[in-house]
Formats: sequence, C-alpha cells, structure tokens
Amino acid sequence: MTDEYLTIREMCDAFGVTARTLRFYEAKELLSPLRDGQKRLFSKRDRARLKLILRGKRFGFSLEEIRQLLSLYDLDDQQITQLTRTCAVGRERLAAMIAQRDELTIAIEELQEQLNWGDQMINALRQQAAAE
Repeated sequence: MTDEYLTIREMCDAFGVTARTLRFYEAKELLSPLRDGQKRLFSKRDRARLKLILRGKRFGFSLEEIRQLLSLYDLDDQQITQLTRTCAVGRERLAAMIAQRDELTIAIEELQEQLNWGDQMINALRQQAAAE
C-alpha cells in the first residue's frame, strides 16, 4: 500500500476508530473511499475528512452539521464559505458548552452543599445516639 491510500485496517489503527465506524461514516456520505473489490482504499482527502469528523464530534457537532460543513469544501471560493460557516457553528457550540459548564458548576456547588448538610446531620445523629 502506498502512502496515498490506506486500507480500512490502517485507517482504524491511525485514527483509533473501528471498521464499523468507518463504514458508518461512508454510509452517511462523510467519507468516500475507493473500492477495489471488497477492499476500501482511503485517500489523503478521506484522512483529512475523518480528522475533521472526529474533531467535530469531540466538539459536539452533529453528524449532519459536519456533513454540511464538509460539503462546503467543494465550492470554488477558496473555502471562504466553509470557514465562515464552520466558525459560526463553532461559536454557537462554544456558547452552548459554556452555558452547560455554568449549569454544571451550579449543580456541583448545590450538591456539595447538600452533601455537607448530610454529613453534618449524620454526625449530629451519631453524637445524639452516643450520648443516649
């Protein structure tokens, strides 16, 4: 195999994904490997797309959002549209992540307060039981 194409096994090893994942992304038209009989051969373009897919997933983008952003690559505008839309979606996702973090911070603080109250109650009840 040349550096130009990777087999499905080589892709799995390089990106830490399963063959099933690659076939799923192919079925969703996110990747389009060449076919040589039953073999799938992934190009440099497929590798770049998979890298972007995995990054998008890590950031919480939906597969549909990722598919739409990847489809903008083929426009003949030096990727201005793709980059503009990716930044817009990224800013929306960042705002949502910050809001989630803030909500989680509040929930953690409230749970800590409840656990502290619970510990105090347990200690008070133990002291009361020991005094009786």
